Amino acid sequence: MLKIGMSTPIVEMDGDEMTRVLWKLIKEELIEPFVDLKSEYYDLGLINRNETRDRVTVEAANAARKYGVAVKCATITPNKQRMKEYPQLTEMWKSPNATIRSILDGTVFRTPIMTSFIQPTVRTWESPITIARHAYGDVYKAAELVTDEPGECFLLFKGISGETKQLSVHNAKKGTIWLAQHNTDESIQSFARSCFEYAIALKQDLWFSAKDTISKKYDGRFKDIFDSEFESYKERFDALGIEYFYTLIDDAVARVVRSKGGFIWACKNYDGDVMSDMVSSAFGSLAMMTSVLVSPDGTYEYEAAHGTVTRHYYKYLKGERTSTNPIATIFAWSGALSKRGELDNLPELVDFAGKLEKASLDTLSDGTMTADLAMLAVSDAPIAPRTVDSWEFIGSIADRLK
Repeated sequence: MLKIGMSTPIVEMDGDEMTRVLWKLIKEELIEPFVDLKSEYYDLGLINRNETRDRVTVEAANAARKYGVAVKCATITPNKQRMKEYPQLTEMWKSPNATIRSILDGTVFRTPIMTSFIQPTVRTWESPITIARHAYGDVYKAAELVTDEPGECFLLFKGISGETKQLSVHNAKKGTIWLAQHNTDESIQSFARSCFEYAIALKQDLWFSAKDTISKKYDGRFKDIFDSEFESYKERFDALGIEYFYTLIDDAVARVVRSKGGFIWACKNYDGDVMSDMVSSAFGSLAMMTSVLVSPDGTYEYEAAHGTVTRHYYKYLKGERTSTNPIATIFAWSGALSKRGELDNLPELVDFAGKLEKASLDTLSDGTMTADLAMLAVSDAPIAPRTVDSWEFIGSIADRLK
């Protein structure tokens, strides 16, 4: 078989645990037999991040900016429990996703992958809901402090002009925890523009939610910038018959669960993290969601939105064959290959990516699926689910793809 050629590499960011195992299997079974894959490889596994003092994460993000397209495996963000599991760690390293998003900026767009045999938990939902998550700042770039004595905390800004601004945060009577977070006008403007452009491309309504009634300056700034940026998009929205509006996040949640879906919901960084998990789970599974970071300079980074599937990984280490769902990781690869083909004018590569996705969904439609999806399958499905392990599932997709 003549393999499909590539002219520019994609940046490949490997990860951890069970998703790392599947990553290798997907490459070997679903991509390399068909594509003369060109990639610049970075190992973002926790051990290598520790050995490089997380330098590898920064290098991977800069490479993504250089080549324009990246694909990332799920990675571990260590907590106290992980420090015990990995005693060789010298530091509780920050989230690699947060580091990459801080460097690339932009917006993460996450959309559920719908299939006919899984019905959303919310019975009114008929079409996917895309979460547009701001990818910079807020709690992910926050400074934290713990104090254990009485005292007063101040927020202090020293301008380059010499002007200072000071705000008393709280007069503590005993042990207290403190959190200072920030964002920038430039990043919020990029977030707003990305959302408006994406809504126009999909011809879908755009909702933006925050909490400016409580956070009058911080969230109020987001709202004001979105309103200002929308002025230059209003005519295009009107011409397409689509709508943009702002609402409080608690009102947005109520509207979302009563909606039919089929719109884009823009959220601040942490809100988007939580709501994308809620939406994906209500549509079926975190393993059935596409995720792409789009930066202002046109860099695209595709990833699976779920974790490293630790429980399955420990079973795998014991020699067991697990039934771990690889769909989101497959779609991360297909998204990156499609975008690479689009940017490099390689229609065969774009076509292959589409066929990879179709082969994956057709395999599910024929009843062959991993255990998590078999549990979600509707009772009146035309074909009874056949539960297989990950190796057999990926093998079935490969056979169909051939």
